[in-house]
Amino acid sequence: MANTTSETTTFDKTFSIDEIIEESFERIGLNSVAGYQMKSARRSLNILFQEWGNRGIHYWEIGELDLDLVEGQAEYKFFRSTDDGTSATSNPNGIYGISDVLEAQLRNNRTQTTQSDSPMTKVDRSTYAGFSNKLSQGTPNQYWVQRFIDYTSISIYPTPDSTNASKDMHFYYIKRIQDVGDYTNATDIPFRFVPCMTSGLAFYLAQKYQPQLVQQMKLYYEDELARALAEDGSASSTFITPKAYYPGT
Repeated sequence: MANTTSETTTFDKTFSIDEIIEESFERIGLNSVAGYQMKSARRSLNILFQEWGNRGIHYWEIGELDLDLVEGQAEYKFFRSTDDGTSATSNPNGIYGISDVLEAQLRNNRTQTTQSDSPMTKVDRSTYAGFSNKLSQGTPNQYWVQRFIDYTSISIYPTPDSTNASKDMHFYYIKRIQDVGDYTNATDIPFRFVPCMTSGLAFYLAQKYQPQLVQQMKLYYEDELARALAEDGSASSTFITPKAYYPGT
């Protein structure tokens, strides 16, 4: 008689923070940890997730938003969280934790079959600073992103006039990885990153408790993280066309 399978694929959501910490401690040869060691490991896991923000784009953290434009308004602020003294009503569309904007379009008739998008160009500080009248009104076609400690702001140019105020700025943005939180929580990562998360935490913990294992744990971590990053994303079709060359003609 054949053995049955679990018929579930939810391990990444049932793998709680305390189990992640236990697994990582076991990898460096420490068992039955409690008290301050648990608190220390949770802090290290939060730092690990912050460090992943410097590892390129994580595609599971890409969000999509239709921003309601206001006539004559140039800047729109998105705060890090409600802890920064803001409320959902003062944060555009109630969205928090935006790290950066990847691409944007000016969208007309958002909910209708006649919907249409016009591309907007992302500019740098020098280009935006060169605009003589940053409150001039018209059809928005450029935007500048500023990334501060507690919020990210989007400045658009020109600002919407009465005709374009009914349109939206549709954009794709990078979200921050959520904090660890309670020990019973799951993590805000997909299953592909579970191996490198646990090996990464083991690497961080080795620096505190088992210095002789630091290099070994670092090799495991970097190897598993590289594989996870390579697998992340969404592949697209590739078309190769040979170049025709006729010498002497």
